[in-house]
Amino acid sequence: MLDEAEILRARASELARRLAPPAAAGTVLDVLEFKLAQERYVIETRYVQEVHRLITLTPVPCTPPAVAGIVNIRGRIVAVFDLKKLFELPDAGLTDLHRVVLLETDGFEVGLLADAIVDVRTLAAAAVQAPPATFSGIREVYVKGVAEDGVFGLDVPRIL
Repeated sequence: MLDEAEILRARASELARRLAPPAAAGTVLDVLEFKLAQERYVIETRYVQEVHRLITLTPVPCTPPAVAGIVNIRGRIVAVFDLKKLFELPDAGLTDLHRVVLLETDGFEVGLLADAIVDVRTLAAAAVQAPPATFSGIREVYVKGVAEDGVFGLDVPRIL
């Protein structure tokens, strides 16, 4: 078992590592990576306003299954969508790890339910390829690309 000093040294070493030099402007995407079921997705950070813990989700009757409900974020009522329902991914219920990713574009605000936040990172635009030909239906509409590491890039304007 590692003692506390060894853990702290390992963390300090990780934080002190040299970062890769930034690529030329326009060739990278800053993204928020999150999990839905066992799959990983990214959204460009320019659309992300905030990330909140899911505390209280109020279901709304007579809405499509993809509408998880509404949340109150500092007095603003925001609709929250569950992409797992839209993409027909397995749903294991809500946990304390779930987050609401608050997105905004052109004055329209919506929340996306994420199973867990993985990372905020930079992704080379050249590393993003078109979705596979096997994608059909709703995924074909909302997934705009796949990164080398198998992460799916979502088309936020289409989602909104």
